[in-house]
Amino acid sequence: MKSGKRMFERSVKCSLVLLAVAVAFPAHASAQRPASQTVKTLLRLEDDWARALVRRDTAIFRTRLSSDFVYTEDADVMAKGDVIKSVTGSDTVTWAGNEGMKVHAHGSTAVVTGILAMKGRGHGGPFDKRYRFTDTWMLLDGRWQIIAAQDYLIPK
Repeated sequence: MKSGKRMFERSVKCSLVLLAVAVAFPAHASAQRPASQTVKTLLRLEDDWARALVRRDTAIFRTRLSSDFVYTEDADVMAKGDVIKSVTGSDTVTWAGNEGMKVHAHGSTAVVTGILAMKGRGHGGPFDKRYRFTDTWMLLDGRWQIIAAQDYLIPK
């Protein structure tokens, strides 16, 4: 009798463990989906940024940069309007792409780090630059916008 009782208790314990796993797994999986969707969305938006540099597409920057956006590059600090003006400045970007991007999502805020590589022409002739960047995104009024960005020109 005792061995039958032990087998029954083990069976009940096993069933409870399996039930707990079955209940927890779908909750965990569904909790991960929004985070992975956020990552995909932000990586796409960052790539849109690089393409907009080449196209000199100021509309992308007007919609993606928050109204109080702040940008720092080396010793310079710029607001949204300054960045938009720089897109149509004297330098012409002929190619731009992102490398090694990582998204650090925290609810309605996320930080994206990576390297932006650019080729083009400027006052001094052709250029080939690489910037280490940190972009801070926030979900505002249902869409992701950059609230702050920092770039550092990587020395050759």
